[in-house]
Amino acid sequence: MVLHSLRIQNFALLEEVTVEFGTGLNILTGETGAGKSILIGALGAILGQRVPADVIRSGCDFLRVEAVFSIEENSAVSALLAAQEIECDDELIIVRKVSRAGKSSILVNGAHVTLTFLKKLAPHLVDIHGQNENLALLREEAQRSLLEGGDADLAERLGAYQDIYRDWKARTKERETRTEENAKIAERLDMLRWQEQEIAEAELTEGEDEELETEIRRLSHAERLMEHAAEASNLLSEDTEEGAAVLTALSRVTYALEEIARYDESLAGAQAMIEEAYISLQEASYEVRDYLEGIDADPASLDKIQLRMDVIERLKKKYGGSISAVLARLESLRTEISSAERYDMDIEELDAVIARLRQRMEQCAAELTKQRQKVGAALSVKIEQELQWLGMKQARFHIVVTPEEQYTSRGADRLTMLFSANIGEAEKPLEKIASGGELSRIALAIKSIVAARDTDGTSMVFDEIDTGIGGRTAQMVAERIAFVAQYKQVLCITHLPQIACMADVHLYIAKSVVDGATVTRVESLSEKERVREIARMASGDDVTWAALANARTMLAGAASKKRELKQL
Repeated sequence: MVLHSLRIQNFALLEEVTVEFGTGLNILTGETGAGKSILIGALGAILGQRVPADVIRSGCDFLRVEAVFSIEENSAVSALLAAQEIECDDELIIVRKVSRAGKSSILVNGAHVTLTFLKKLAPHLVDIHGQNENLALLREEAQRSLLEGGDADLAERLGAYQDIYRDWKARTKERETRTEENAKIAERLDMLRWQEQEIAEAELTEGEDEELETEIRRLSHAERLMEHAAEASNLLSEDTEEGAAVLTALSRVTYALEEIARYDESLAGAQAMIEEAYISLQEASYEVRDYLEGIDADPASLDKIQLRMDVIERLKKKYGGSISAVLARLESLRTEISSAERYDMDIEELDAVIARLRQRMEQCAAELTKQRQKVGAALSVKIEQELQWLGMKQARFHIVVTPEEQYTSRGADRLTMLFSANIGEAEKPLEKIASGGELSRIALAIKSIVAARDTDGTSMVFDEIDTGIGGRTAQMVAERIAFVAQYKQVLCITHLPQIACMADVHLYIAKSVVDGATVTRVESLSEKERVREIARMASGDDVTWAALANARTMLAGAASKKRELKQL
């Protein structure tokens, strides 16, 4: 990743400036207040940082910043762009425009994007490191990234742990949800069982209600039925003083026809019909008699049947308009009860899965912590060595990884960076004892290590990281920045000639008054101009022949040191 150019319009003192950057170390120098940090602020706008309207140049309605990057072999950037369907070959052009009215537009290779997307893209483009950004070192998230970024085994273990953790978390959440539902399920299961019992105990059969309705009608009119049945039976088979019964009369008719047949067979057909009628009526009389004997006029029988009918009607009203519907509801209830009763078994199975995942997670977390401790110890040694390079000969630095009981997506441990600047001083957490200058050098030490192993090519920006240092320490800082610049593009704002001497590209920032307005310009210095600027930085505005000679010596020494660094 290389930042090729930055074009700025109406950003504070920068009316219209185009800055061309090179690979390696790009040094930005200039007098205090010339606008060096404003230039970094404009770059921050490209990276999604907040841009208030008051940074728009006086008398202008908008500001505009355009950056051109090359993104060869940057898979992370390519993936983000592809997700937004933004076409990109090897060049990335980002344009951000902010109006005084507060309106903002962002273009990435000509496509409109949101500020949120720009912020996602930014970490893969430029890593700005200045006095304020040093505070990132004090956040555990940044410390973990430092620890885990350079060890493939640790990254693999973390990935395996996170897979298990996500599964365990999801199952645990599912268990919590099911537990919350448990009370409702228990209440519903009781209701379902009661309904199932209510229907089952009724022992309904298809068509039973129709049969009972018929029986109720019969029993409700038992007296009239008995009266009419008795009359029918008597008329058929009981002779009275008033006359013979039907069967008696037919018997006489049969006898008469038999006598006629002895002399004349003309009525043989009639005789046969009468005989058949007699037999049929005789059977009918038996059936009427049996019917009469079977009539139950007991009110208790009617009450019993009526109660049964009431049960059926109540069930039909609750569960459907017919016995068929009630029986169908019974089957549905039994299915639902079976499913609800399965809930307990499901919970047991889920608990077993959670327990197995928990065991695997604990094992992976323990292995992860052990590997972090190993990597942390090795990294601590490297950082101490870098700090010694930067003039902190007595500094002690340790990354301590302490196991904890709480499991998170990162494992079950706590990471602390302990630091002591002098012999005899106890090591304490970095944020409690390190000064601003010490933090800067610790940050540079870490950046030096990261640069050597970093493969994403992200450009680095050091914004006046040399604040508060000088002499031999400044020289060491200069050499480490130059070392970092061997691996990736570095932009560095500095006031120190020792650092400026290491530049591959030296940019000079100056301000002047034009037509009553202050403007800032950025110039790329030639070798001759560099000598004069180094002399000014070392000796002040009164540049003497001796100062120029000293500057040439410093530049020659820097060139020699850079050649040595390339051989490391």
